[in-house]
Amino acid sequence: MKVFRLDDLEAERSANQGAYLRFLTERNMSAGLYALSPGDQDTQQPHAQDEVYLVMSGRASITVGTETTHVARGTVVYVPAGVPHRFHHITEELRVMVVFSPPEA
Repeated sequence: MKVFRLDDLEAERSANQGAYLRFLTERNMSAGLYALSPGDQDTQQPHAQDEVYLVMSGRASITVGTETTHVARGTVVYVPAGVPHRFHHITEELRVMVVFSPPEA
């Protein structure tokens, strides 16, 4: 069993001064914590993997392909592999759990 505490992951991500912290890589999936502040630019490029976002805190909009929706704590978004996507109009500190399958390279 592997157990992770969100506060510990956030502290590690912040200490490394990056927006993204990959904390788990397994044979069929990987997981990370993504953080964006109001005014930040989400510079993601389409990924080769399917992706699921779980918004842990904050408020923003996300555009996936040609569809846009608002997200907040508890929102789950699926992004198919190869589809352009980005968070924008971030109004509160955004913390997102990210799961890739297969694992990101």
